Parts: sequence; C-alpha cells; structure tokens
Amino acid sequence: MRHKYTKVLYTHKSEGSLPQLIIAENENSQSKFVVQKILELREEGVPLEDIAVLFRSSFLSFDLEIELAKANIPFLKFGGFKFIETAHVKDMIAYLRVLENPRDVVAWNRILLLIDGVGPRTAEKIIDDILHRRAERPSSPFWEQYNSYTANVKELFEVMKSIASEKYPPAEKASRITTYYHPMFKKRYDDYTKRKKDLEMFEQIAARYSDVGTLLADLALEPPNESIADVTPPGIDDEYLTLSTIHSAKGLEWNSVFLIYALDGRFPTSRAVNDLDEMEEERRLMYVACTRAKEHLFITYPINVYDRETGTILTKPSRFLEGLDEKLLEPWVIGEE
Repeated sequence: MRHKYTKVLYTHKSEGSLPQLIIAENENSQSKFVVQKILELREEGVPLEDIAVLFRSSFLSFDLEIELAKANIPFLKFGGFKFIETAHVKDMIAYLRVLENPRDVVAWNRILLLIDGVGPRTAEKIIDDILHRRAERPSSPFWEQYNSYTANVKELFEVMKSIASEKYPPAEKASRITTYYHPMFKKRYDDYTKRKKDLEMFEQIAARYSDVGTLLADLALEPPNESIADVTPPGIDDEYLTLSTIHSAKGLEWNSVFLIYALDGRFPTSRAVNDLDEMEEERRLMYVACTRAKEHLFITYPINVYDRETGTILTKPSRFLEGLDEKLLEPWVIGEE
C-alpha cells in the first residue's frame, strides 16, 4: 500500500470456520452456489436478514437476482436498482416481448416512444394498425408489410424482422437489439457509459437461454420488495436478504457475508489498474467487504468471464487475495451439475 497505517488486529473469538474461497466455472454457477448456500444457512437457523451479498458494482448482482427470484428468496438491494427496474433493461425486455408476442400493446408503446419523431399519438396509430390490420391476418408474415410507415419506424420493423425467426437464439437477438438501440440509449442517458455494463450483462444472461419465452418468464419473477435503500415497503414483517454494493455496506455487519466477483478486472476494476489512488480505494473496499462478516465469509469468483472493455478473458482471483497464507482461506471449486 502507498500509505500504510499500522494496525494491530485481534479477535475475541477462540474458534470458527475459515473464510472460503469459491472458484466457480462461470457466472451462473457462482449465482447458484450463493443461492444454495443461503438456503443451507437459513435451514441452520441463520435468518435471511443476517445474511448479505456484497459486490463492487451494482450490475454484478444481476445474474444472482434472477436466481434468487427463481428460488423465491426475498431481498432488498442497497446502492443500486434491481436488474429489471432499470429503464434501459426494461427497454431491452420490451423489444423481446414484442418478438415473443406481436400483440403486446404495452411493449410496443415503450419501444415506439424511443424513436425520434414518434409521440403518443403516432405510437397509438401504429399500434392500432398492428392490432387491427396485421395481427388479424396470421396467414401473412407479420413483419413484412410496413412500407406505409416513416423511415425511422421502418428501421425498427426491419430489425425485428431480421431476428424474428426462432432459429436465432436469445443472445443473438439481444445483441442485434442492443446494436439498434445503442444510438437512442446514448442520447437518452448522460451516464450511458456506466449503464452500458448493464446491457452487456443482459446479453450474458440471455446467452444461458435457448428460447426467449423462458428468459422473459424468469425476468418476470420478482420478490415483493423494493430495492432502494431509503424506500421500504410499508408494514414489511418478513425476513429479507441484503444485496449491497460495498460502498453502501460500510459500518454494517452480518452473521454471514458473500463477496461475489472477487475477480481481477471486476474487483479491482480494469479502470483502476493504472491509477494508484483508485487502486488504494479498491483495496480499502476489499478490506471493508471482508470485515463485514461476523461468523461466515464466502469469497467467490467465476472464471472465463469476457470483459468487453478490455477485450480480455478474466480468469484470475482479485490481486488483493494474492500472497495470503493458504491457512487463511479454504478453497473450493464448483461447476455445473
């Protein structure tokens, strides 16, 4: 460390389990491990409210959020929005919903209003045309006849037509939609460079599915909790798991803590590598994360993660874990069943 302050650390605990370092075959394996371990801890008597999952950046919990919803584990997220609550992810879902069901009026309205020059009245006319002229003629190809529309609306139909076939997997459809959506996305959000990571994660999640219908069904599963730190549903009595960025976890402690994506390039981030001040902040965050656990600490990282920002495959654990005595961590390797 550049500025080192000597600390004498000690514990009042005479015994306990070692922190575990879990190496996962991929990102979804990591998520499934965390869900399974949370269920085990709950069976052992640890309440959900005394368990936390921590991560460096908000988008890193997206894959886990889907698995938690599938397992019906309620959670609150601190330091960011849930995956399906972000406006740009809702846009992506709307495109896929239209592909899956061309009569989805709500999804049509959302994606049409993204187009320059298309307001509520124009969108209403197009939707009316879709419902009363196109969808009522199932014998004719749905995406073929759109020559009466303006050029920017034609472009949308051309994109949707090009990926409507079931032969294209969800990941390919998501990738093509992202390319089309990007100019609107860039114009719509000042912080689009930050939000772009969310769209990349969306494509990675889509790659796990063989059909759009199943993907949309999983995305529709939602535990009945709000996600913003200062907004709590009134009268909530049930337990809930905490998902939190490390920044939002300062000063808090839990019985059991999962630190996910302890992967070099994700934590520390690729951007921090060449900046000494940023690296020092990353190191401090690692210290904060690891010291939130009172009884159990699980540090996990997936391997073979493609990082679009650098064009590299991330495979190594966080550099902050290098050099630790092997007696301090209990390593595990997990894969797909």
